[in-house]
Amino acid sequence: MQDLTPTHYDAHPCYPPRGGTVGKGWDAAVASLPDGPAVLAVDGPAVLEWARAVAALTRALAGRGVYSELFDVRDHFAGWEQVLSRTTSAALADDPHFESLAQGTLADLFDELPGLRAPVDGITVVYGPGAALVEHDVLWYADLPKRYAEAAVIGRRAANLAQPETEGPGTTKRLFYVDWPLLDRHRDAVAERIDLWLDTQDPAEPAVLDGATLRDTLAGLAGRPFRTRPTFNTTSWGGHWGQRELGFNPAATNTALGYELIAPESGILIGAEDGPCVEIPFQLAVALHPREILGPPVHDVFGTSFPIRFDYLDTVDGGNLSVHCHPRSDYMRDVFGWPYTQHETYYMMVGGKDSDVFLGLRDGVDVDAFQRAAHDAAHHGQPFDITTHVQTFPATAHQLFLIPAGTPHGSGAGNVVLEVSATPYLYSLRFYDWLRRDAGGNQRPVHVDHAFRNLDTERTGKAVERDLVQEPAPLRGGSGWSEETIGALPEMFFEVRRVVLDPGSVGEDDTEGRFHVLNVVEGDGVRIQPAGSPRDAHTLAYAETLVVPASVGAYTLHPIGRNPVRIVKSLVR
Repeated sequence: MQDLTPTHYDAHPCYPPRGGTVGKGWDAAVASLPDGPAVLAVDGPAVLEWARAVAALTRALAGRGVYSELFDVRDHFAGWEQVLSRTTSAALADDPHFESLAQGTLADLFDELPGLRAPVDGITVVYGPGAALVEHDVLWYADLPKRYAEAAVIGRRAANLAQPETEGPGTTKRLFYVDWPLLDRHRDAVAERIDLWLDTQDPAEPAVLDGATLRDTLAGLAGRPFRTRPTFNTTSWGGHWGQRELGFNPAATNTALGYELIAPESGILIGAEDGPCVEIPFQLAVALHPREILGPPVHDVFGTSFPIRFDYLDTVDGGNLSVHCHPRSDYMRDVFGWPYTQHETYYMMVGGKDSDVFLGLRDGVDVDAFQRAAHDAAHHGQPFDITTHVQTFPATAHQLFLIPAGTPHGSGAGNVVLEVSATPYLYSLRFYDWLRRDAGGNQRPVHVDHAFRNLDTERTGKAVERDLVQEPAPLRGGSGWSEETIGALPEMFFEVRRVVLDPGSVGEDDTEGRFHVLNVVEGDGVRIQPAGSPRDAHTLAYAETLVVPASVGAYTLHPIGRNPVRIVKSLVR
């Protein structure tokens, strides 16, 4: 029988642990330690409040009558000048915003690691980023999701990885392109040895999960559909759809960027619905189970990088996005150090009346004049009409716009864009940002030189509409349902499809060895039923995003409610 009960957006999707339970507090963490003397390594990101965490840990140990001795591994980082030398690219050394992605490992930031003798009594605690590199008996990983690091660095409350406090606050340039790649690589490398995971979003009462349960749970999720934890960020152009329609951040200034599924920043919640949850990086699940989640052919090409992302750009009652582009493939590889670039698509979830999408160059554009105008805006605060150089298209609901790298683009005010794109790090190269000011009153940065070096002048005139604003192409279907391709280009490694389900119908699909990502863009929702494991059925409401791992194989889609359901689907071709 068809389920006619409408579903509602769940901002806190949580999955039960397999083989154990989520505990709460430092006492619960300490209770997991062996009775005898041991070296405890507590690893984790740089932004974690290490002094506060270690003080709470030592109090919990003392409460059990356990003597502890402390060693801060951060005291053994190489000097700051050496760290900078080892992690700064010559091409971008003076760039205020971008850096080439750090290569190598976290160990490269140390000249020599401390050698600790096994304690005769009590617990020796070695802590800080890289603690797992020191010989130890027990390994804990104390995590804090990346959104906290970004907020702390932007708020000038945190330093970068290996940066002494005397060197001032950290920068997002190093956070995004140096700290995160090194820390992620390190965490993934030690994941199989972690004895206890601590989620320190509440530093006084961290949620804790033993390592065996963590790995067993992620192994289970790699074989069933699941969602990542969504979040919304606030920016100067942001709108209010996320607040009004989904209930996010009602007290915030706006809901601009909705992170539905963005590796490596998304997390997976594990815990009981009415109890504590730990948030585990989505990237960690992919690193541990790449073939099951990505599928063998995708893993062979992309390694442990999950290459497709789904996010929202909310400008309802907000402002225009900047007009920008993304690096072309050779520039992304040679200058920024990432093997694939950010081809994008815009799917119009909500198209505002009289709203536009900026896309591609106008026929006969004078690129030199465009560059001069962009330079004068950036350096002299001189506004200009971007539509003299860049085309606009009506922001029609349910239209898909293709945005290959190098194509100038941006969403106008009044829209909700479901952005389906490739997943490199943050390299958006702005041509023009309307002379907007940030919260500190400073003109927001643009990247005119990078942007024009990557501008694709072939995406011009009528070719833009012909190639990038495609008509749907029927693909397959059955009784009451159909699937169509709504966007594909030879140079883009992924494509975007749309599934339409009438009430009472049953759609059929199969991953065929490659993961799928689904999002309900219209209707009350859908139930996704894996053929091989009925107990792993997953309901998906309007605006929710779902990962269907490659290992799921065949599955069916059952629409919910009395109205047709539309689902956007993406996969690696």
